[in-house]
Amino acid sequence: MAKEIKTIGVLTSGGDAPGMNAAIRAVVREAIVKGLKVKGIKRGYAGLLQEEIVDMEAKDVSDIIERGGTILQTARCMEFTTPEGQQKGAEICKKHGIDGIIVIGGDGSFKGAQKLAALGINTIGLPGTIDLDIACTEYTIGFDTAVNTAMEAIDKVRDTSTSHERCSIIEVMGRGAGYIALWCGIANGAEDILLPEKYDYDEQKLVNNIIEKRKHGKKHHIIVNAEGIGHSASMAKRIEAATGIETRATILGHMQRGGSPTAKDRVYASTMGALAVDLLCEGKTNRVVGYRHGAFVDFDIDEALAMKKEIPEYEYQIAKNLSI
Repeated sequence: MAKEIKTIGVLTSGGDAPGMNAAIRAVVREAIVKGLKVKGIKRGYAGLLQEEIVDMEAKDVSDIIERGGTILQTARCMEFTTPEGQQKGAEICKKHGIDGIIVIGGDGSFKGAQKLAALGINTIGLPGTIDLDIACTEYTIGFDTAVNTAMEAIDKVRDTSTSHERCSIIEVMGRGAGYIALWCGIANGAEDILLPEKYDYDEQKLVNNIIEKRKHGKKHHIIVNAEGIGHSASMAKRIEAATGIETRATILGHMQRGGSPTAKDRVYASTMGALAVDLLCEGKTNRVVGYRHGAFVDFDIDEALAMKKEIPEYEYQIAKNLSI
């Protein structure tokens, strides 16, 4: 017999992502419609262990759907990676009457959710990360906004790069994943895209490509470099020395995490948040909400964490073909 859910908690963990507030709003309001109480847990698992837990009503999530970041705030928490921290977290949930908890974050956050589920707290994960690096889903909350933010910034850099006939290396976020770099490479018409999953660290190829394109009349050269490769500034110096072409590095950094979420991030995050509540009401636990083949679905967390994700080979080939 599934445990009846009366009170749910919601937290955001790991890096913030645009659309997290839309998901929080959906969780709170869908739960209230279902007759449940909602408790917001501030600063992720760190806040859970410090009992930073507040009651949430519908009015508490008014006018947040358009805001970036997370109103619940977020933090990393090493203590929660230990069995003692996980046990303490489960006991605090029980102390506050939290029957189920919705965790919005990435793979690391899901590992924490997995442990809470094993300790008797019904748990659902929502994929909240700009990196798009969660294997079970084709969409993660925040990616669409982040990639649009990066795309617009690269457009601006291209303008000045063309004016000065420069080579520009633009570094985008993504940790060890190259999805933001791949999408920007295609969307911005970059001449080269450096992805952690694909790059062979042969800078001479880059140098040769820059020189060859300059011979054919190219007035600029855009290299989109993924965070997982990094070292953009030193790379720019080496390329300038090898080509004689002025080369500048621009690191977009945490601007990609902020800003008002796109319509897609608002709608998808809202749908995922409501679905997470519905799954808890059905008595489900240890699940991750995802989006695949045009539908919102859910997976066992253990299964989701075991999946591997690769760069789509066809998209990568398109990016190279269109950069001629």
